[in-house]
Amino acid sequence: MPFFEAILKVLNGSLIFAVPLLIVALGGMFAEKSGVVNIALEGIMVFGSFFGVIFIRVMQESTNINPQILIVLALLVSALFGMLFSSLLALSAINLKADQTIGGTALNMFAPAFTIYIARAISGTLDPTAPDSKNIPFSPEFQIRKIPVLGDIPIIGDIIFKDVFITTYIGIILIVVAWFIIRKTRFGLRLSACGEHPQAADSLGVNVYRYRWSGVLISGALAGIGGLVFVVTSSVSFTGTVTGYGFLAIAVLIFGQWKPTRILMAALFFGLMKSFAFKYTLFPFLETVNIGWFFKMLPFIATILVLIFTSKKSRSPKSSGVPYDMGKR
Repeated sequence: MPFFEAILKVLNGSLIFAVPLLIVALGGMFAEKSGVVNIALEGIMVFGSFFGVIFIRVMQESTNINPQILIVLALLVSALFGMLFSSLLALSAINLKADQTIGGTALNMFAPAFTIYIARAISGTLDPTAPDSKNIPFSPEFQIRKIPVLGDIPIIGDIIFKDVFITTYIGIILIVVAWFIIRKTRFGLRLSACGEHPQAADSLGVNVYRYRWSGVLISGALAGIGGLVFVVTSSVSFTGTVTGYGFLAIAVLIFGQWKPTRILMAALFFGLMKSFAFKYTLFPFLETVNIGWFFKMLPFIATILVLIFTSKKSRSPKSSGVPYDMGKR
């Protein structure tokens, strides 16, 4: 394959990996802006994607609904269950003032165990010959081969408008909406105030508990969406895992300094690393190199290096991770 064409393929593939990272990292941003550290992003992704895939499976078997409409509806289902699951974190961290890291870790441990147990029960119904399978398969019919007219644009068309998923454009919409909410709305300013100086916000009549609950629920919705986006764009079944994407999204959040535009840049960078790890054989001078294991490790190596060199300059919201008691000012 020509070198330039291989580059376009890598750039095109980077969007598939970057979009779920972007969406989940934005979810983590909303939670931390409110003052709650959402370590449970990985578990919420698993939980949300599980119910989204169940919805897709049922609809594909019972209707002839358009695949693009189906994926949008499934994303709403995943968002709903992501919010439901994240409410457990909100209850423990905000109302019960439990340690947020421990609470999030507990949810990360619970989500795969719960979903795999249910998946095995369902798979026994779907395929009696394989009752122990934890996979919930679905028909992978969501990729758009080419957007008419736009797909003919040189270079840009090959990257953005060919072999893409509608989730790519949903991710673009979400980053714009997130930026607008955080930077231009009263809700976003008050949410940030609850993560920076909750006592000051409370003294001005802002209900800190309510805004922190809002931040965590938005975080859960976005993590649920990101989980389903990851599954439908990179697999043909739910397998009970998102391969560490929730934790990688936290790295993207830190690298992006809790700012939407920087989070976008960080997600694109890690998406590019991930895409190269899968498509390096497209380059003739690397095709015969027997170090595929190294390229698969490359995204995580890049994550560690980036965090090493940027962690000292990181500035998270001042009160993020600190329980707030309205009775004490």
